[in-house]
Amino acid sequence: MSKTIDILIPCYNEEAVLRECYRRTKDMFSKIVGYDFRFILINDGSTDGTLAIMRELHEQDAAVNYLDLSRNFGKELAMMAGIDFSTGDALVVMDADLQDPPELIKEMIKYWQEGYDDVSAKRRSRAGESFFKKWSSHAYYRILQRVSDIDVQRDVGDFRLLDRRCVNALKELREAQRYTKGLFTWVGFRKKEILFDRDARAAGQTKWNYWKLFNLAVEGLTGFTIVPLRAASFIGFLLAIIAIVYMLCIVIKTLMYGDPVPGYPSLVSLILFIGGVQMMFLGIIGEYLGRVFNESKRRPLYLVQEINGKRTDGKGFGEENPPSTP
Repeated sequence: MSKTIDILIPCYNEEAVLRECYRRTKDMFSKIVGYDFRFILINDGSTDGTLAIMRELHEQDAAVNYLDLSRNFGKELAMMAGIDFSTGDALVVMDADLQDPPELIKEMIKYWQEGYDDVSAKRRSRAGESFFKKWSSHAYYRILQRVSDIDVQRDVGDFRLLDRRCVNALKELREAQRYTKGLFTWVGFRKKEILFDRDARAAGQTKWNYWKLFNLAVEGLTGFTIVPLRAASFIGFLLAIIAIVYMLCIVIKTLMYGDPVPGYPSLVSLILFIGGVQMMFLGIIGEYLGRVFNESKRRPLYLVQEINGKRTDGKGFGEENPPSTP
C-alpha cells in the first residue's frame, strides 16, 4: 500500500498567496510516485478570504482538508491542531507564503526513505529580510544553544518532514505556551538538515513583527532553560557581597574621617541601581511564574469550529477526543 504524507499549512490572512501555494505544492505531488498526499490547512482566525479559499479548494480536491479554529490562537497552536489531526505516515510542516519552496519536499522524502525521522530545511540565505532581523535571529540561536539543555537547531524553522513516530511524540507534549522549534529538538530521533535559499514572500505581508518575535524568543528561553533564574540568584548574591564591602568601607571611612554630607548622589545612584536590578529579576521570576499559572489552568490548546465544511462540537483534539476526517 502507498504511504500517506500529510502537508500541514497553518494560515492567517493568506488569501493573496494560498491558491498559488496549493498549485505549486500540487504540481510537486505529480513528480513523486508511490505516495498519497493530503493537505491539512489550518485557518487560524483569518479576517480576510482565507477560509473561503479553503472551502473552495476542498470542494475541488478531495485531498484538501481544512480546520477552522474558533479564533486566532497563534501559529504555534495552529500547528498543534494540524499535528493532532494528522494520521499520515509522515507530516510536512510548511508556511503558505512560499518562502518554504514546496519543491524541496521531494528531497526530504528521499532522506526519509533512508531512515531519517526529522528532515528539516536549514536556511542558507534569507531574501527579503532586513540585516537587523537576520543578525538578531543568528544571535538569538547562538544564545539559546549556549544556555539551553538541548541543542536547538540553528537557522532552522518549522519547514520539515516528520516521521509518524515524531508526530506521535509531539502529540504527547500538551503544554500551552509552546516553542515548537525547541520541541522538535526535544523529542529527539534521527535528524537530517538540508540547505536551501529562502525566498521572499510571494505575496502579502509578514505577520511576524518584532514584538511577536521577541515574545517567541522569550518563550524559547523560558521554556527550555532556567539559566535566567540562576543568573538572577548569582547576580543577587554578587550585589549583596558588593553592598557589604561598600558598607564596611563607609563604616571604616566614618570612624577614621568622620561622616561628611558629600556622598549623597552616589548613595542614591546605588539605591536606584540595586532597585532596578531587583525589578528586572522580579520580571524574570514573573515570566516563569506566568508559565506555571497558564499551564495549571489546563485549558484546551485550541478550539475547532469547522472541519471540511461540517460544524464541530467546539472541542480541540487530544487523547480523549481523537481526530476523525469527515
